[in-house]
Amino acid sequence: MTFEVQNLPRADSASLGDFAGIMTPQTSSRAPRLDLKTEDVKNGLGRLVLTLVELLRELLERQAIRRIDAGSLTDEEVERLGTTFLQLSEQMERMKREFGLEGEDLNIDLGPLGKLL
Repeated sequence: MTFEVQNLPRADSASLGDFAGIMTPQTSSRAPRLDLKTEDVKNGLGRLVLTLVELLRELLERQAIRRIDAGSLTDEEVERLGTTFLQLSEQMERMKREFGLEGEDLNIDLGPLGKLL
């Protein structure tokens, strides 16, 4: 059995060359390197940690408010919670100043999900 190929479009050599260029991995004598500065890494890590702490603080504060509204906490517990959240807020402000951050800097954009905080 023989097959005849008739009337099939032919790729010209320019198209094949373009395709080969796209499919061939680009190699260089030197691997790409990240240009990381110590201060940038420190500030980025500080921003991430403070963002997580702020997220946890907000979640805990909302839970405390729910418990207060439900009446499941004593007056002493409410007082202790208030003092703790105040101290945490003051410490967060000190740390934001240390890293040169504002409150909005901790509100990471999650793309289609919106802002974190």
